[in-house]
Amino acid sequence: MDYSYTDISRMIDHSLLQPMLTQDDLESGIQLARAYDAGSVCILPYYVKRCAELLAGSMVKTSTTIGFPHGGHTTAIKQAEAKRAVADGCEELDMVVNISKVLSGDWDYVTTDIKAVIDVAHAAGQKVKVIFENCYLTDDHKIKLCGICSELKADWVKTSTGYGTGGATMEDLTLMRKHAADSVQVKAAGGVRDFDKLMEVRAIGVSRIGASATKVILDVCRERLGLDPIKVEATETASSY
Repeated sequence: MDYSYTDISRMIDHSLLQPMLTQDDLESGIQLARAYDAGSVCILPYYVKRCAELLAGSMVKTSTTIGFPHGGHTTAIKQAEAKRAVADGCEELDMVVNISKVLSGDWDYVTTDIKAVIDVAHAAGQKVKVIFENCYLTDDHKIKLCGICSELKADWVKTSTGYGTGGATMEDLTLMRKHAADSVQVKAAGGVRDFDKLMEVRAIGVSRIGASATKVILDVCRERLGLDPIKVEATETASSY
């Protein structure tokens, strides 16, 4: 094996973003991610503070969304969301670009919009994943966004929200890895629902995935590594991730 359990578990951002999730669902989801030693819990923004409290003392990061899921918030609102998320204990911010402005070719606006969030996060020592929502974009748009994110020193470029008309594809992931700077990581969101698919995207340079099937993926990983199963009283919920 060319990987350890934590090499795989910390690739997963456990997604808790569905609007119908109850507080009990959020609590059990956080505990599941902590038990499985995931990379992060990507939680509804209002629950960031509680999530950070529950993850304290673990290696699992608290993450949340900015301008989600459509990206059409004003830059000032995205910046305010970022400030609040950081104040509440968020360590990774997944922001959606202004898709309308990308499609309109207003690259100055797009750059300023992304920079506003990156500046807030980086000033606090935290990280940003920039969501493109590739299902609505051409390859030229994706390449241009990779260049902008590289110049702004984004921490990740990310394929999708999980709420558009499509998720991560191997073609898009390969394109993003090729055109983003080496310092910028790539995150796949939407469509990575089992261990074999995770390993497939890992092989082309993806370092993080968004998933709700964390338990399913990591149970298989542990089985293949000959590790004992993890027992945790938590449930997973259906998701477009």
